[in-house]
Amino acid sequence: MNCKKITTILLLTFSIIVVKAQVDTVKKSPHTFEFDGQASIYTSYSPDNNLDMFIGGRYLPKLSYGYTFQNQTLLDFEVSANIYGSNLFHPFDSSQTEGDIKPYRAWGRHTGKQYEVRVGLQKIDFGTAMMLRSLQWFDEIDPRDPLKFTTGVYGVLGRYYFLNNANIWAWVLYGNENPRGFEVLTNKAEIPEFGGRIQYPIPRGEIAATYHHRNTSSEGFFGFPSYDNIPENRYALDGKWDVEVGLWFEAAYISKTKNVGMLTNQTYLTLGTDYTFGIGSGLNVTIEHLVSSHDEKAFDFENNSNVTATSIAYPLGFFDNINAMAYYSWKSEEVSFFINYEHQFKKLVGYVMAYYNQGTQSGIGTQYENSFSGPGVRLMLVYNH
Repeated sequence: MNCKKITTILLLTFSIIVVKAQVDTVKKSPHTFEFDGQASIYTSYSPDNNLDMFIGGRYLPKLSYGYTFQNQTLLDFEVSANIYGSNLFHPFDSSQTEGDIKPYRAWGRHTGKQYEVRVGLQKIDFGTAMMLRSLQWFDEIDPRDPLKFTTGVYGVLGRYYFLNNANIWAWVLYGNENPRGFEVLTNKAEIPEFGGRIQYPIPRGEIAATYHHRNTSSEGFFGFPSYDNIPENRYALDGKWDVEVGLWFEAAYISKTKNVGMLTNQTYLTLGTDYTFGIGSGLNVTIEHLVSSHDEKAFDFENNSNVTATSIAYPLGFFDNINAMAYYSWKSEEVSFFINYEHQFKKLVGYVMAYYNQGTQSGIGTQYENSFSGPGVRLMLVYNH
């Protein structure tokens, strides 16, 4: 464990201990303190894998502090850690162990009546799609994960809200290297990324336009021309309407300024709809279709792929829910299926899941715990405090 990681862990631990000790002494004042967290343990069995047993746990302690000024603007901070460990194994044979303590969120924010500015390690996500997200640019959320876990990005995010519900986003990111979403090429962490987004209300819905610029590297990716620095521009348009049924779309175009073969230009289009049928407590059905293309020349559409996803959710009662997701890749004719039963106890939430992954399909989540091939079952218990 390097010095930077040790320092980060010590700072997180010290902050939690010191501020937690003051919580009980703070009465009515402009100061607010809060300490909470989420602990989860999970295990799965996937008989088609060489290492067929998996067990792991994660704890996300979070410390929040806020100060309200006399002009009603708010200055608040959030610090949280990602403490996890897992073991992938075949009984009495072989195993792979992984574990670490990492920063999860660490940001400060100033909020006014119509604006906010947030600085630090934070979650940034947007768009209208639910399962096949063309705009999954800054997160790793797996739609099958009931906890919606994702690492954050380092940067500055500013948002301004107009009185007609329109809003403008602007961001600058720095120090983020790992690929996110559909990304393949490595991000140049030492070069700032920047972009923005405009969301505007329209009759029965909303429409938005987004832009982002980053620099990538293709060094070490065999089969593609090798460049140390490749400027990349992203353009996107998305919208959503409520007209008896829910309708939405996401369209994104990504262009690199240097020729890296089929990764030079990428085009994504997601179309989606949902409807809640008046059956029992309400049966919600969602369908999405993603068309994507990777081409040397813009809009050639020579390397196309199509994926269709559907989700069905039904509340069995006040404390019980069941939902299922299915994915079908038209090109490879591969199917993935996932079903989840959720029960809320007094202080715990339990999940019983079953899945079948015929192959690896991009764009449907990258969480390690959900990437096993073949059939399997998964159990998870979550405690929020």
